[in-house]
Amino acid sequence: MGMGAADVVPGVSGGTIAFITGIYEELINSIKGINLEAIRLFFTGRWKSFWKQINGNFLLAVFAGIFISVLSLAKVLEYLLEHHPVLIWSFFFGLVLASSYVISRKIKRWGYPKILALVGGIGIAFYITSVTPTTTTDEAWFVILSGGLASCAMILPGISGSFILLLLGKYSFALHAVNERIIFDLLLLGVGAATGLILFANLLSWLLKKYHDITIAVLVGFMIGSLNKIWPWKETLNTIMVKGEIKPLVEKNILPSAGNPGDHLWMALLLAAVGIALILFIEIGLTKNKTSI
Repeated sequence: MGMGAADVVPGVSGGTIAFITGIYEELINSIKGINLEAIRLFFTGRWKSFWKQINGNFLLAVFAGIFISVLSLAKVLEYLLEHHPVLIWSFFFGLVLASSYVISRKIKRWGYPKILALVGGIGIAFYITSVTPTTTTDEAWFVILSGGLASCAMILPGISGSFILLLLGKYSFALHAVNERIIFDLLLLGVGAATGLILFANLLSWLLKKYHDITIAVLVGFMIGSLNKIWPWKETLNTIMVKGEIKPLVEKNILPSAGNPGDHLWMALLLAAVGIALILFIEIGLTKNKTSI
């Protein structure tokens, strides 16, 4: 459910939540299990073997949580982002900042290749989150492509699937489809998402197996670079009309002011601290569980 909540917000990745909670590599390897062999097992009636092949219990729990969270939190998060953006972004900023530190600890020994990978990840994420969103066609093929690219980002810590949809001009389209239960549009996005997720999971699984620490360094870089997008205080430079509403199109980060009530400086700092504390609390809890096991 945490992954689903994160994926609804443009700038926060469900992959980050998967990393924090320690299920990331199992998630990637489980999705990788959905292959031609799994399809063969399914269509030959060997359903028990099929379920084991794809780690069915695990995937069912994860995707049921995501599905429930998206349906239940989409409107809530849409409202909060509209009316309390500084406070929401502050909480997520603390969340991602602490997460990048916790995950970086998975790398026991840092060297030049890993540092370069980290810097490269930061640069890529910073560039992606600085690109101006655009308007695009609502044709079926592009909706499917958008779903596929967003799902790849969904399992990348630091790069939000929702933000990729925003860049492709499909975030409001997807949010409207969820809130209004437009089945055809949801089906198109789902087909693209499932295809992209399976293909990309295979690539990530191979990278984690062959180049584990360097891959982790890149992923941590993605998280740090994404902080550019979720910095709470912004100035709108340009706007766009989306379904009759004026939305920010181009924004730049600015420094907050304690004297400006709209900046909510002290409340924002408190919520950022809550986000940091939450991650550290989860990390301590997971460490204790592993020790007891």
